[in-house]
Amino acid sequence: MGDGGGPRMFASATDLVATAGEELGPGDWFTVTQDVIDRFADATGDHQWIHVDPERAAREAPGGTTIAHGMLTFSLLGTLQPSVYQVAAQSILNVGANRLRFLSPVPVDSRIRLREGVVDGQETAAGLRVTSSVTIEIEGAPKPAMVAEIVFLYRDDVA
Repeated sequence: MGDGGGPRMFASATDLVATAGEELGPGDWFTVTQDVIDRFADATGDHQWIHVDPERAAREAPGGTTIAHGMLTFSLLGTLQPSVYQVAAQSILNVGANRLRFLSPVPVDSRIRLREGVVDGQETAAGLRVTSSVTIEIEGAPKPAMVAEIVFLYRDDVA
C-alpha cells in the first residue's frame, strides 16, 4: 500500500471495482527534480521560465523557485499509480480525465504521492470502464497539487 508496504495487487479489474468507497494508498513519495521538469519541458516544448529558469524564478516567482508544469503533475500518475495498486489485466487503456484541477503548484524538489479511490465501474462492450478519484499530495503542503477523476478501460480478452 505504498510507503514501503508495496502496492495492493488485484487479480482483475472487477476486484478493483469491489474496493469502491475505499481509499487506496497513499503511494510512495516521488521527488520532482529540476531534471524531471526540464525533460518534460523538452518533450512538450513548454519552456516557460517559471518551470525551467531557476535564476529568474529565484528573483520573480512566488516562492522563489521553479515549479512543475501542471500537466507534468498529471502525467506523473503513470509513475505514482503502480506504488498504490496494480491490476492483472491484458489491456489497460487510459480513457481520459474528468474534473481535473490543479490546486497548488509543485515547487522543484518537492515530494509528491498519490491517493486514489474507485468511484465506479461500468461494464461496456469495449471492457470494464473504471472511474477513480485521484489526489496528488505535496509533502508538508496544506492543499493537494492536483485532484481529478481518471477513467481507465480494462480488458482481459485481448489477443
